[in-house]
Amino acid sequence: MFLRKLRTNKSVVIGLLFATSGVAIIAQTRHVGAAVAASQVKTERVIQFIRERFNIPGTVSMSAEPLRPSSFAGLYETLGNTDDGKQKRSTPVYITGDARYLLVGNLFTVGSDGKNEIIRHVRDVSKLPPATILTVGQYTKSPFPEFQKAILTADDGKNKQNGELWLTSDAKTAILGNVLPFQLDAERIIATRNQPSVGSPSAKVTIVEYADLQCPTCAKFHEFLEKQFLPAYGNKVRVVFKEFPLPMHDWSRTAAIANECAYQINPSVFLNYRTLIFANQASINALNVRDQVLSLGDQAGIDRLKLSGCVDAKASLPRIEADVHEAQKLGVSSTPTTFINGRIVVGAPTPADFQKIVDEALAKR
Repeated sequence: MFLRKLRTNKSVVIGLLFATSGVAIIAQTRHVGAAVAASQVKTERVIQFIRERFNIPGTVSMSAEPLRPSSFAGLYETLGNTDDGKQKRSTPVYITGDARYLLVGNLFTVGSDGKNEIIRHVRDVSKLPPATILTVGQYTKSPFPEFQKAILTADDGKNKQNGELWLTSDAKTAILGNVLPFQLDAERIIATRNQPSVGSPSAKVTIVEYADLQCPTCAKFHEFLEKQFLPAYGNKVRVVFKEFPLPMHDWSRTAAIANECAYQINPSVFLNYRTLIFANQASINALNVRDQVLSLGDQAGIDRLKLSGCVDAKASLPRIEADVHEAQKLGVSSTPTTFINGRIVVGAPTPADFQKIVDEALAKR
């Protein structure tokens, strides 16, 4: 989907290249029995999954062709179609043979000239200007043991942006697009004990939010949660807060460290401190973030010496790294992303839509 955006507006091509956390992945399934899993997946399940993961409103009609074996080994494919009444779009969708992952995007094979082939392919499909320099970093381990990942960098001389490229373990196959865990027990993966939260641990509905403290949409969503949602639902729900600082933001990681430090120092002030950081986003930058988080800590009633020591030592960093790793296993790539009793909600839906999902979850318990 985002490849189509790249082709339609070259003036913003660099920003769009990594506007969504671009992911590339293919699972090569070697077990004969595994192929049966994907062949039995219903089209309706694929449509529902895509609608939820990409937050596609009900006013947009969606359809998909029956799954069929793909020319890529170990994969099944279909064509996902959307129609919002103004424009019709079609996007290739792939499911691994074991039905563990769903892939949306542009698949391609990487040969002996690995990184150069990736660069040529990305440049070709995205129609990047010749002056834009593309580089592929070293392959590293990923949250998925079967796969490697590399950082793809686009530099037009004015802006430099990074995105993730995922590859098979042999680095021979890649995709420019998204990979999402298709059959996943989110409630089993998400840790909720010893986590910053509000509400009763015995609440019928648990909402887990992955947010970036530098994200404006996250700030608005946090305001909604604190001022409208929580007062209305009380102990019917529990909200667990997770840190997911995005790589393109230059001070969110430090702010996340400070916020988790606040939780370690005095859990009772965590929410108020988080609210202050969100409310003061416009005043924080990469140069003053340390001074700002300490000043906001004073306002929240946090011991300044303890907070400064924790921030400087990055003592809470393991908590943040655990949140990020957990989010990656769940396929989270943008903020805010919430899970309501395990059901994913990407972005910040309208208050009415969010409350409707929560009410549905309450009715099931």
